[in-house]
Amino acid sequence: MEITCYRDPEINRETRYLPAITYNLAITLLSRCATRHLFVPIRSMQYMAIIDHEEFVFIDGERKCWIDIAWQNFKPQARDALDQPVAYEAVYYSENMSSVMIRLQSEFPAALQALVNKTKLDGPARIINFPSVD
Repeated sequence: MEITCYRDPEINRETRYLPAITYNLAITLLSRCATRHLFVPIRSMQYMAIIDHEEFVFIDGERKCWIDIAWQNFKPQARDALDQPVAYEAVYYSENMSSVMIRLQSEFPAALQALVNKTKLDGPARIINFPSVD
């Protein structure tokens, strides 16, 4: 699938935190994706999330290819454990996106989980052996 997305001028930017379980799941799914772009339909909102290694963007089904909100500048290296939230910046390209952002916080993780439930894993798992410390 190929989608060309456009951005209006940035209206606002704020620092937020994404729960670790959501960030970790998104990155895990992305790592399994051969195209290096993961498309996550958020059916309950009629939104599409497009995830790559730099940002998560959210487009409305009505505006098709115009980005409403982008989550950028993730800081996973700033956390001390994998179960800690990840800091990021939410960038708004449309007015009055606060209610959409609130819904994304709950609907996006559910959409990721729905995608996991549908994903067929091809091929064997890869096991990483760590040397034992004696």
